[in-house]
Amino acid sequence: MFNLSNIRIFDIGANKIEGTLHSDLEINMPHVEFFSVGDNQISGQIPLSIFNAPNLDVLEFYDNMLDGNVPSLEKLDKLFRLELGGNHLGHGREGDLNFLCTLVNNTKLGSLSITENNFGGEFPKCISNFSSTLQALSMSYNNILGKIPDEIGNLINLEVLDLAQNQLLGPIPFDIGRLWKLNIFYAHSNFLFGTIPHSIGNLIELTELVLNFNNLQGSIPLGLGNCKNLILLDLSHNNLSGPIPPEILGLSSLSIVLSLSSNSLTGELPVEVEKLKNLGQLDVSHNRLSGLLPNNLGSCVSLVELYLEGNLFERPIPPYLSSLRGLEALDASNNNLSCGIQKFLVRFGTLKYLNLSFNNFEGVIASEGVFKNTSAIFVEGNNKLCGGIPELHLSRCNSKTSSKTSLKLKITIIVVISGVTLVFSILLIIWFRKKKERKPTVTHVENSLLRLSYQSILRATNGFSPQNLVGLGGFGYVYKGILEVNGAVIAVKVLNLLNHRASRSFLVECEALKNIRHRNLVKVLTAISGIDYQGNDFKVLVYEFMENGSLEDWLHSSVGMNEPETMRNLNFIQRVNVAVDVAHALEYLHHRCETPIIHCDLKPSNVLLDGEMVGHISDFGLAKILSGDKLNYSTNESSSLGLRGTIGYAPPEYGTESELSTNGDVYSYGILLLEMLTGKRPTNERFKEGLSLHNFVKAALPNRVVEIIDPILLQESVRGGTIADITLIGNNLGNDEYLQCLNSIFKIGLTCSAKSPSERMDMSDVVTKLCSIRDKLLRPTRLYRGIRTAYDAKPTGI
Repeated sequence: MFNLSNIRIFDIGANKIEGTLHSDLEINMPHVEFFSVGDNQISGQIPLSIFNAPNLDVLEFYDNMLDGNVPSLEKLDKLFRLELGGNHLGHGREGDLNFLCTLVNNTKLGSLSITENNFGGEFPKCISNFSSTLQALSMSYNNILGKIPDEIGNLINLEVLDLAQNQLLGPIPFDIGRLWKLNIFYAHSNFLFGTIPHSIGNLIELTELVLNFNNLQGSIPLGLGNCKNLILLDLSHNNLSGPIPPEILGLSSLSIVLSLSSNSLTGELPVEVEKLKNLGQLDVSHNRLSGLLPNNLGSCVSLVELYLEGNLFERPIPPYLSSLRGLEALDASNNNLSCGIQKFLVRFGTLKYLNLSFNNFEGVIASEGVFKNTSAIFVEGNNKLCGGIPELHLSRCNSKTSSKTSLKLKITIIVVISGVTLVFSILLIIWFRKKKERKPTVTHVENSLLRLSYQSILRATNGFSPQNLVGLGGFGYVYKGILEVNGAVIAVKVLNLLNHRASRSFLVECEALKNIRHRNLVKVLTAISGIDYQGNDFKVLVYEFMENGSLEDWLHSSVGMNEPETMRNLNFIQRVNVAVDVAHALEYLHHRCETPIIHCDLKPSNVLLDGEMVGHISDFGLAKILSGDKLNYSTNESSSLGLRGTIGYAPPEYGTESELSTNGDVYSYGILLLEMLTGKRPTNERFKEGLSLHNFVKAALPNRVVEIIDPILLQESVRGGTIADITLIGNNLGNDEYLQCLNSIFKIGLTCSAKSPSERMDMSDVVTKLCSIRDKLLRPTRLYRGIRTAYDAKPTGI
């Protein structure tokens, strides 16, 4: 090298450079401050001369094939970052790490990484005397022996401490609790023993704690419940005992992995598990947990992997697990579970691995869904199971079994009919007794299953208590109610009759809903119109209750009334599922009703999610029923309700003309789809002066699609993510097929939201294309057991 005497920055990293480094580097570059040859194929030893460059601030040799010893660093008193990871440095013996002690006088050191080398010898105690400026220390994947020094607590500004995959012995120092800025602590795959110090509860900034594959004993410290920022906790493969602390399961921040497997934990799975609404993987397998699986487990709606095997759990799998619609792996083998296999497992389209073997399940096994895939389903060791596909080699369901089932069915039918008759008789008696009282003149939707009075609605909503209020809009208020007659949970929409448009909305909704039935439309149970006890008119619509609120709440993390203030996010597959649900509902309204129906106000707040996260379109107060002769599915009638729809979602033609069309719903759906993927409302303040959500997306396709997706999905990728977002994490983010699917969904949204109605897709085509894309996304992929997150990657400091 020539004429480099004045160079300050020398960076030839991330190339394919081979060969060795010259021994006169320092002589040729005496003023160099930033020196990087990382990520090449350079071999040989590090030249001694480079460590004499007095102005070096950053020195990077990572990811090469360098070997030998590291020279003294004593003269590099300005060094801030040293990266030596990913080489063959050291000889696996004592003395390899002596060079570290030459850094004790450096007062500026911020980041040090020697990970993935061949360094051996005792853990240098001199590290405890490093400058308190040190923020990241990575020494993983070496052959370092000895104890973690107690004085490690002196490094009070440490944010990353990675000691994984060495041969460290002894306890975790109590003074680790002094590192109050620590974000990441990896010490897995060592020989650490003793208890986890309760001082670890002082690490309130901790986000990732990984101590698996050690010999740690005792109970899980309750103080971990103070670590409110934890997103990943792995204590698996130790000798921990005692119950699982409710404080741990109360950490709603956990979003990647909670693994307590392969210990000796006892007791029941605490009901506080319901707070893990954002968790992707829960692993409590191979312990001695017992009792019933809590119903609250169904609240963990983001779960993708659930491992319960090797415990003593009893009785049936709770039906509330049906809400885990994004589940890809469920292992409940080697327990004492019994009764029939829950039918909702058949409906789990994302399920790729189901192991129920060696339990006490009985009855007929399904032949649909995951149960028809022999490579995904394991049910051996359940001697009372029968049926299923031939490849499972289960016994045929004999007539005795069938007759028992038939008898049970007959008894059930008789009991149900008797119960319904009894309830009907009681209601009839009550009605006759109150016939003379002044009560509402009730109008019910045809074919309604419920006949409710004003009084029953009043009692169900606790007198229309503010605590029961779950929503409000321009036409009225929505209350949660519980019917006394059968305990059913309902949603009660009370029309605000001071708004002159509310009565019209009531009639429109009654007419629209009386003859339509679809799994993706909110079911109306009854409608009441009459007079209350003060002589005032009242109008009420009663719906089935959607326990997971609206799509609006989930997309924008808005907190519903009386809901705990926890972040609620939909993973990518859940968003696609909801998009398919809404498309099915619109296709039904436009093409499969006796007379086509235009919704006229499709938006996230009008898409409700049930307990299984299935999407349902609601609020038909602005709907238009088309007459049979309107073959183009449009009408020129003027709306008595004014402008149809909501700003941002209403098609542009509704603002200039009175024509209503199914194409208008398609436009709203397109905007909804773009919003679901970008996380941006069409009314976002950035969309002005000619820029719209449609144009924003269009400008990014096809090459910048990752730049416009919802940042929440990207955050999961940055944090390490889970296989919940199978198209937006890990290597898949750069996978052409997955990006192709993402682009395809965006294109559907763009086509649907085209300015010209004639250019928009038909909802039948939308359903076909979206289902095809979803099938491609859910194509069976290899499931990864255990932790495959940031700590599996090579840490290089900060």
